Amino acid sequence: MAEYADQVLYRQYTTEDDLPDIMELVQSELSEPYVIYTYRYFLNQWPHLAYIAYTDHSTKPVGVIVSKQEIHKSGVNRGYIAMLSVDKRFRKRGIGSELVRRSVQSMLLHGAEEVTLETEFDNYAALSLYASLGFMRDKRLYRFYMTGKDAFRLVLPLVPLPGMPELPATGYQSNEGSAYSEGSESETSSTG
Repeated sequence: MAEYADQVLYRQYTTEDDLPDIMELVQSELSEPYVIYTYRYFLNQWPHLAYIAYTDHSTKPVGVIVSKQEIHKSGVNRGYIAMLSVDKRFRKRGIGSELVRRSVQSMLLHGAEEVTLETEFDNYAALSLYASLGFMRDKRLYRFYMTGKDAFRLVLPLVPLPGMPELPATGYQSNEGSAYSEGSESETSSTG
């Protein structure tokens, strides 16, 4: 069981060496199955939008977010959160919120005007998390998931903030803001 004294460390996705651990965490926490090509689609094109959370006592991730960003057919620069997963033993510690903040901040730095995602209509933990971060329900998508469950599409309109600091591109950074070198050592907010 996780100790609350564990420090949570965050870093961006770096290489495909991270992929097995990301897949294991997502598959254990989310209801929608994904094949390796889905992960590669997101991680190879938008590695700067994927973040991984660890504790200082573990080499396995305790949280992960996988996102993308592109110009939507409407002309809007849109970010999209594809997967957010936090190990059940580490929920209620703000890890999911911090992962979303980091990914959204990276999207903002790349000109995003909004962020969207889908989550199961009855995933109250995810809906609460996203509402606390400013996401609003856009519409209900009937039988959206392979399980036949409905989803809500959520949207977060973004307003660039003057002087917003840039996150480091590599290395670990704790939630207290101290930087760690690469060698240092869920609230499942499912979106899929």
